[in-house]
Amino acid sequence: MSRAPRRPLDRSGKQRVLVTPEGISLPVTVAGRGARVGALILDLVIIVLLMVGTTIALVQIAGGTVQFARAAEGRGVAAQALQFLFIVWIIAMFLFRNAYFLFFELGPRGATPGKRLTGIRIAARDGGRLTAEMVIARNLLRDIEMFLPIPLIAMAGIDSGMAWLAAAAWLAIFLLFPLFNRDGLRAGDVIAGSWVLERPKQKLEAAMSTAGPSTDAERFQFHFDDAELAVYGEFELQALERVLREDRADSLETVYQTISTKIGRNDGWGSERRFLSDYYTQLRARLEAGMRMGRRKADKHS
Repeated sequence: MSRAPRRPLDRSGKQRVLVTPEGISLPVTVAGRGARVGALILDLVIIVLLMVGTTIALVQIAGGTVQFARAAEGRGVAAQALQFLFIVWIIAMFLFRNAYFLFFELGPRGATPGKRLTGIRIAARDGGRLTAEMVIARNLLRDIEMFLPIPLIAMAGIDSGMAWLAAAAWLAIFLLFPLFNRDGLRAGDVIAGSWVLERPKQKLEAAMSTAGPSTDAERFQFHFDDAELAVYGEFELQALERVLREDRADSLETVYQTISTKIGRNDGWGSERRFLSDYYTQLRARLEAGMRMGRRKADKHS
């Protein structure tokens, strides 16, 4: 019998135990404050570059539109085209500022490009799925934390010393907030019920063998309900088995993103092979049980 690997000592004070709704205890590592700040800076740089690139492209289009309209002596058409481009610019700036974080954090990885580069992601503190409500709440709070002082200064006047003092105090409160809780939570994390975790750096122990299903529920790290398993059939099961046997990182990543998106799960990031192995075993058990009951599903389109 193989001995379970000994859990390393937590010298950083960042390791926690997350208990999933199924009662499975998983060791996780809370992301450091430096990694979170670095991820935010990277994301803001990406957003600014997208904004600048979009603005330059629209300005170029607008210049060409004006020249074309003058050549055709249709200045009214040019004005309408410029108004349309201005509306496009406003929408694009709004999406870059507000939808950027929502789009990436609601994806299978639960992480923006900046978080992926720094090896962190967001997750639900109760061990469940990361919901849209959580992501929306934590990002709305980011706007309040970072950008609310701007309209206050604008209303009081840029020469108002009290306005600048109030804005500085406001920013200090929220910037220092993560220093006063052991998990480094932002106010948005507290409200949303989320936290930021490090991606595991060590190689995870091999998941269960794909030779056949197991009835020992304790061996599963990920549990899937019947609706999540019902979306695939025997054809997909065989394809998944080939991917697991070949054990190629790029294939595992691609298949994980496909399945997790299909079933609406994003809790396997950093444990892709274990996620797929558990899904394979439970799907195989379900299909075999269905065959014994006279049901057969060749593929997801059957």
